[in-house]
Amino acid sequence: PATLTTEAEDPPARTARTAGTTSIPPDVPPTGSPGPGTHALDAVGGVPAAPVRLLRHFILGDSTMSRSPYLVLKWVAIVIVAGGLLALGVSLAARGFVWWVIAVGFLAMCVLAVYGPRRGVPMKYLLPGIVLALALQVFPIALTVVTSFTNYGDGHQVTKEQSVSTLIAQSVQEVSGSPRYALSVAVKSGADKATATPYYLLTDPTTKKSSVGDAQGLTDLPDSGVTKTSTGKITAAPGYDVLNAREQNGRADLKTFAVPTSDGGGIKAVGLSEAFVGKPSLTYDAASDTITDGKTGQKYVARNANWVNASGQGASLAVGWKENVGFQNYVNALTDPTLRAGFFKIFVWNMVFAVVSVLSTFLLGFLLALLFNDERVKLKGLWRSVLILPYALPGFVTALVWKSMFNQDYGVINSFLPGRIDWLGDPTAAKAAILLTNLWLGFPYMFLVCTGALQSIPGDIKEAAKIDGANGWRTVRSIIMPLMLVAVGPLLLASFAFNFNNFTLIFLMTEGGPFENNQTSVGSTDLLITYAYRLAIGGTTPNFGYASAISVFIFIIVAALSLQGFRKAASLEEVA
Repeated sequence: PATLTTEAEDPPARTARTAGTTSIPPDVPPTGSPGPGTHALDAVGGVPAAPVRLLRHFILGDSTMSRSPYLVLKWVAIVIVAGGLLALGVSLAARGFVWWVIAVGFLAMCVLAVYGPRRGVPMKYLLPGIVLALALQVFPIALTVVTSFTNYGDGHQVTKEQSVSTLIAQSVQEVSGSPRYALSVAVKSGADKATATPYYLLTDPTTKKSSVGDAQGLTDLPDSGVTKTSTGKITAAPGYDVLNAREQNGRADLKTFAVPTSDGGGIKAVGLSEAFVGKPSLTYDAASDTITDGKTGQKYVARNANWVNASGQGASLAVGWKENVGFQNYVNALTDPTLRAGFFKIFVWNMVFAVVSVLSTFLLGFLLALLFNDERVKLKGLWRSVLILPYALPGFVTALVWKSMFNQDYGVINSFLPGRIDWLGDPTAAKAAILLTNLWLGFPYMFLVCTGALQSIPGDIKEAAKIDGANGWRTVRSIIMPLMLVAVGPLLLASFAFNFNNFTLIFLMTEGGPFENNQTSVGSTDLLITYAYRLAIGGTTPNFGYASAISVFIFIIVAALSLQGFRKAASLEEVA
């Protein structure tokens, strides 16, 4: 017969008394009641809640876990995560990203240290959030700040050494009368085709002799075991894995890779199946830090991260290099006449757009919420459902619909007006069109939050105000509005931050235009975010460094205004 033990007995006595008998562990509850070692959420009506218990055992590491398969599942999950991080670290190490390898290794140790032992329960929940915050918030901000202190942009994306090698590689021209080799690109057998050292498997069209080329030069390739097509292209060779077309296109380093020849030239790929013997027209002299064009005799010197003509005339070479420029991007934004005028013009409109958008959407949403919160209104559920329809539709679809409605020739809006207003071509009309569209997009959200806030205000407060003789307007101004702003205030700040960076609406409706004075850098409806986009991506000469400086300005402005706003919201809460 089974022997039931009691909690009052000490473990030695219990062990001695139950020797040779079958005991029921104290953490196994009788049917219908949770016992020791279980949680209130683990059982409903005596039936274990498996998903809840699995999550709880995995994260908390309960005592029962040592006697259950949950322990195995936990360590299997830890091993899988650690293995994935190890594979990622190896891949990053092969590409030379030392600091990223250190970061991945530190993350793997954190996973083992946090989820291995049973202690440190809060950290088991906090670690995923910390990792995501660092990856998605802190790192992009830090990268943007670092980039703002550089000249990173079009023609300035590599180091000085890389710019020299790129220019020399780009100047290589085919030697007249030289043969064109049948080409295959390969790596050593078993090596990673995406990162391993490339090799050219070449076949001379004249002698049909095969050779293998690397960064050191050409060596003979024995014909034993080599498979070729009718054109001489090698498809298989002992000790090498041949890359297919997709794998070749994925290797950016092949654009500058060349096999040096004895006469100072090099063998470069042309297409996917041929290679030619070429010689560069540019040479670099490290002693004088100059590049010389052998064809024209012109000399280029290093100046302001560019290779400029030493004579002061003629164009610079196409590829410069990235370097630290300090606060120059910030100084240019505030002092350069052209950039400063555009920056402050955009900043003023940006503030007007954000403030007017928040106030207009809030007032309209609040008035509608106040109206439909009245008990005398019938079918309130139906009307509320209709009013939130603009919020239910995708914003980009609505923006494009409104853009077509504002069309000067075929738009619906002009069909109801006596004149033909150029809504999207006139600076003032374009701003009005954007504000109207944003009002349509934003008021349903404010209507929802205001409705919720109004319904949370106790009715006896309004009754007390009515007894004291307050009319409707006084009740709204002195009672309802202060109480509602306690709940809605933070949401207004979030709405301001969103509209301050409302890239989608501006880009879809006007792309920042219309542009005045025959220039395409600063538009009449540009926000700082669309201005930064045009500088970084949309312009003819992208300047990521300056665009990053503008982004830092945006961050500082929004952070400062939000901080002040949250302080005001806190004071409202104290008053309430």
